[in-house]
Amino acid sequence: MGMTITEKIIAHHAQKERVVPGELVQVRVDLALANDITAPLAIKELKKHGIHRVFDPHKIALIADHNTPCKDIPSAENVKLMREFAREHGIPYFFEGGQVGIEHVLVPELGLVVPGDLVIGADSHTCTYGALGAFATGMGSTDIAASWVLGETWLKVPESIRFVYEGERQPFVTGKDFILYTIGQIGVEGARYCAMEFTGGAITALSMDERFTMANMAIEAGAKNGIMEPDEKTLQYVKSTGTTRQPLLYASDRDASYREVMTIDVSKIEPQVALPHLPENVRPVDSLSRIEIDQVVIGSCTNGRMEDLRMAAQVLRGRKVYPRVRVLIFPGTPKTLLEAEREGLVRIFLEAGSVIAPPSCGPCLGGHLGVLAEGERCVSTTNRNFVGRMGHVKSEVYLANPYVAASSAVLGYIASPRKL
Repeated sequence: MGMTITEKIIAHHAQKERVVPGELVQVRVDLALANDITAPLAIKELKKHGIHRVFDPHKIALIADHNTPCKDIPSAENVKLMREFAREHGIPYFFEGGQVGIEHVLVPELGLVVPGDLVIGADSHTCTYGALGAFATGMGSTDIAASWVLGETWLKVPESIRFVYEGERQPFVTGKDFILYTIGQIGVEGARYCAMEFTGGAITALSMDERFTMANMAIEAGAKNGIMEPDEKTLQYVKSTGTTRQPLLYASDRDASYREVMTIDVSKIEPQVALPHLPENVRPVDSLSRIEIDQVVIGSCTNGRMEDLRMAAQVLRGRKVYPRVRVLIFPGTPKTLLEAEREGLVRIFLEAGSVIAPPSCGPCLGGHLGVLAEGERCVSTTNRNFVGRMGHVKSEVYLANPYVAASSAVLGYIASPRKL
């Protein structure tokens, strides 16, 4: 019996010839990261136990992206703790201020992850890096603290579910719609502790930006990780980062065992919207009645890359934001923001009446830079729409792709660009 790509990567890092689902293994870690909410917990744990060393400072990343720029004294203290820890241990990958970006956009952009890696992070959306053909998953801060010292962690090998996407997609349908549709089909626990393996001709046709979006939201189906086999697009992306690390290319065997294989015809998928208060509450945008909105957020680790900004700009060019709607644009990294400025996208956004925010998780977690008041509705290109996720417990978040978010901003209610 063969192995899946996920099983092969885990086996390699466990220094075993093969692993099987359900098996508990110790694995070497290529990168362990944390942010300004989760890293301080890990650092304090090490200090509490009198531990003063890390296994390899070049395999740790600390990204102050959640409450940046620091919104209050506690957040400033957290970043100070991270800064001092990085300095003490000679950790080069500490990012704040003008260097910081949203971690799951910044880390791959800098070439800190390559195909075949095993990555853990104290953030559930660490699964984003599966788009590169890496095994990447989120963990708690104490697990991350242990990995910083030991250079390894333990895992239960997940079962794999294979999702085969075929067909030609419709206009304004993106990778975000593929994953929202899939979560709508299987539910938020449909892939609980499984590897979601995305494959098929429609996946091959996706850009890397769209692949990152899909892998990012695997956790919203309860998955341990999302993953795609690396191809020429993957290798071109990795090369563009300037990394000198050599990727390890894995692919699933033809006789690999899956818990389930699900085939999806993407030609039948329309632009999707996840209604409150779960990512599984998915509807085609054109099936919705007139839902008026107060705010639009375009950005995040899900849809804050260049292609996402280009999609939004395509809709907003020459148009104005509806008078009572606030539009917030969150580029994923400083590089993304600079490129958007060079391409003229920033001017388009500003002339339309949008606010350009610094690269930050900001409103996605109800942190700052766009918190919702009671009764307000927001269309967001983020990944979660739980109760109170972006502010007041009586606010509402609707998840959508950048095209839909931008067209909703212009019209004042949730709608497809076809309505413009």
